Amino acid sequence: MDLVIGIDIGGTKTKVGLVNKEGHCVEHTYFRTREYPDLDDYLDKTVAVIDELKSKFPEDLNILGCGIGAPNASSRNGTIVNASNLVWKGTVPILAKLYERLPIPTKIMNDASAAAVGEMMFGNAKGMTDFIVITLGTGFGSGIVANGKLVDGYDGFAGELGHIDMTIGDGRVTGQRVKGGLEAYVSATGLKRTILYMMSMYMDESRFRDIAYNDLHGEEITQAAAEGDSIALKAFDYTADILAMAMANFTAFTQPEAFILMGGLVNSGKWIFDPLHKYFEEYLLDVYKGKVKILRSGLPPRTTAICGAAALIWEEHKTQQPSEA
Repeated sequence: MDLVIGIDIGGTKTKVGLVNKEGHCVEHTYFRTREYPDLDDYLDKTVAVIDELKSKFPEDLNILGCGIGAPNASSRNGTIVNASNLVWKGTVPILAKLYERLPIPTKIMNDASAAAVGEMMFGNAKGMTDFIVITLGTGFGSGIVANGKLVDGYDGFAGELGHIDMTIGDGRVTGQRVKGGLEAYVSATGLKRTILYMMSMYMDESRFRDIAYNDLHGEEITQAAAEGDSIALKAFDYTADILAMAMANFTAFTQPEAFILMGGLVNSGKWIFDPLHKYFEEYLLDVYKGKVKILRSGLPPRTTAICGAAALIWEEHKTQQPSEA
């Protein structure tokens, strides 16, 4: 049985799974990233988790390689560099150190770029040559495919669209210290900050006036919107407006066939998507209107990031397969 290891390194959790050639994660688990501030301890834990997953399969298991998605990852150098939400700072030679423990073909890429490869192989971007994946989780990630090729950049750091300065209103600072940066507004964290902003701007009654910031969760904001809470509705509208403007700007430089959205904020459903569709069409140049789709990810919801990481290896094996006569 041929399988690929997929690893998604997040600031809170590290998700690990085994993925088959159809893009299905047949076994997966996770552990908390922040419990391993020492990189060597973290990698020892990662390998132990991989061994545990492999033990659930027969002896004829064949691991083809390991794909890793991580914030601020350089695909060219095999490093993670100055990731604001990870405990390891500076330049982290994670690929070289992992290979010492797990000597198999291994690739690393920015998590959103890995997700774009996954969508192209297994998800809703099959057959597309031009699209942009946007991940709306704790932060804002993006992976760009143009003319059938991932836009990787000179040093493997292309596509950091979440840190583009949108020069918006209150000038919030992102994790990379960009004032007015997109991620500070359009993300799960940005939505929470917008709730506070809306309460300072309007005197409307809202359940959130009695909830501390650290106790505020995205699911609760969605529920409040469904119940007609005006602060929640204003927050979603504000968030969608900013995202739509950014997407219209992005359209102008690659003209994607589609934007594919994934991550926790996408679970807000119509409260984010309805105003997003409206504002997006308004902001698009006339030549693009009606041509650009907004889709949800076609990867399995619980294992999206794992499958995207594993696609980095499966993509290589797919290109190596002889074509049919």
